[in-house]
Amino acid sequence: MFFPNLTAYMSSGPLIAMILARHRAISYWKELLGPPNVALMKENYPDSLRAIYGMDDLRNGLHGSSSFASAEREIRFMFLEVVIEPIPVGQAARDYLTRYVTPTLLKGLTALSKGKPEDPFTWLADWLIEHNPNTPRLRHNVIVEEP
Repeated sequence: MFFPNLTAYMSSGPLIAMILARHRAISYWKELLGPPNVALMKENYPDSLRAIYGMDDLRNGLHGSSSFASAEREIRFMFLEVVIEPIPVGQAARDYLTRYVTPTLLKGLTALSKGKPEDPFTWLADWLIEHNPNTPRLRHNVIVEEP
């Protein structure tokens, strides 16, 4: 009976679905969530998200994938248009960092040290957004012919 009740509850109103992308995302999210048992979480993990937002074992406020395989399945279910790309590891990760991340970060940190802004964290975040090498580039002065 638990699963049908859970399904009914989860589809009973609006929800927000998110994809968390980071190193060890599943274990990190589980730690933030806290255990699914409300009594245990409120007593032993009072600062966990479930202790704050959960009402009981069924309506515990939030969900998190239990494994990488279930995360892939749930992402494909909730976000049909998302392409799940393999995460580079080992030499492929080092090559990616060397080719794409390091040059951009080096330019940003150099500009940061020259400018010495009052709020360096916000300044660097804004700079990285503005200078993201993966941002799609729009072509200006494109001539569109009328049919």
